[in-house]
Amino acid sequence: MILEPPYTYPEQLPGLMRRQGYAVISPRAVCEIANCDQASLDALRASWDDLAPDEYLKDGGHYRRRRHSCFVVEGGQVTQVAHRAHWQPVEYNALHGGMERWFEPIDRHVIHSPAWNGLLIALGEVSSDLKGEQPWFVEAHQFRIDTDGGIGRPTPEGAHRDGVDLVAVFLVGREAIKGGETRVFEAAGPAGQRFTLTEPWSLLLLDDERVIHESTPIQPLGAHGFRDTLVVTCRSGGFQDSGQ
Repeated sequence: MILEPPYTYPEQLPGLMRRQGYAVISPRAVCEIANCDQASLDALRASWDDLAPDEYLKDGGHYRRRRHSCFVVEGGQVTQVAHRAHWQPVEYNALHGGMERWFEPIDRHVIHSPAWNGLLIALGEVSSDLKGEQPWFVEAHQFRIDTDGGIGRPTPEGAHRDGVDLVAVFLVGREAIKGGETRVFEAAGPAGQRFTLTEPWSLLLLDDERVIHESTPIQPLGAHGFRDTLVVTCRSGGFQDSGQ
């Protein structure tokens, strides 16, 4: 049984984020806050067919492809920064933390799209509403998790936080799979909720300080199943790095 996501309206988003630390909004609401239309977002989806294999998976799997780029969002402006490694401390990612991971950058046609710009500006505004207006150091990850090997793991590290201020998980598409249930839990309590994102460009927003999250493994329903997501993190004060 698939549990429907608990969509909220854009005008309810600030209060809900403050009360419970997470919210889910529909594709239509994403278009509203990003000042774009569904067709502009759908035009980005083809780029998920051109992601490079993730060579860093420590569980021995070959089910993940990705691209990664970084930006600073400030005052309604998006500035791409020089390509850099993705790094997390082991406290937040026990499986893949503590090492620099270099991925191919996101395609320039995606980054130069007005819809992309609108998405990042909207997430900067959500972050500033939640934590105070300031520059946001943004990392964007395109993911494809496939079932070519029989099973794919969207979050091989398990339930986790990311060491940032805001995490945004967009479902871009899912094809011929079962599973991929989203689970959100209080970081300091027992409460939680689970549901499955199925609509392209539906969005889960997380206050990373207050909640932990995971997605369950996916299994194939056909010859080639996959789940595409866009994960964007916003962090105050600077990017996470190894300090080297």
